[in-house]
This record gives sequence, C-alpha cells and structure tokens, in this order.
Amino acid sequence: MVYRHIVMFKLVEFASENEKYEKFMEIRNALETLMDKIDFLRGIRVSYNKNPAEHWDICLENDLDSLEDIKAYGAHPAHQAIVKKIIKPAIVDRACVDYQYEKDND
Repeated sequence: MVYRHIVMFKLVEFASENEKYEKFMEIRNALETLMDKIDFLRGIRVSYNKNPAEHWDICLENDLDSLEDIKAYGAHPAHQAIVKKIIKPAIVDRACVDYQYEKDND
C-alpha cells in the first residue's frame, strides 16, 4: 500500500497568463528536485490546471509509504525551503488530502 499526498494551490493574481504559468514552472521545477533530496519520496507530479472555471491552479501529487513519511516530507528542510521561498509568497489558498491505495506494478 502507498499513500498519495495531494495538495492543490490557488495562485495570486498575475498580470498575464504567461506570468502565472512561469510561476507554476518555477514551483514545479523546484518541487521536482525533491526526488533527489528526500529518499523516502516515491513519486512526484506537479500539474497545471487548464480549466479557468475551476478554483485551483496547481495540483501536487506525492507518493510515500506512510502518514509518518508525509509528515517528515512536510518538515524536511529541502521542502520547507521551497515552501518559504517560492510557494507561500505565490499562493492565496491551499487544500490537501492524503489517501492510501494499492500501487499497480507499472
């Protein structure tokens, strides 16, 4: 069994869609570096919402082995540096859900 940690972010208002997408790319690129820095992180995906009618702009999906690993991921210094420097100044809202599932043998 694997735990999926999903976090959705609503970005601040930007002058243009291009600026908004550039901020998404900065966040995505930073978060994806965590795969090399956090050994218990099993997978990461950071996606951009293309539906302007929806509230959330970014969806982060992480796979980890336990709720304890999710907590450790959140507190990890490499993750905290990204949150403080890049994510928090760029968001106005956040939602999270953690669930357990059976991982397919891909």
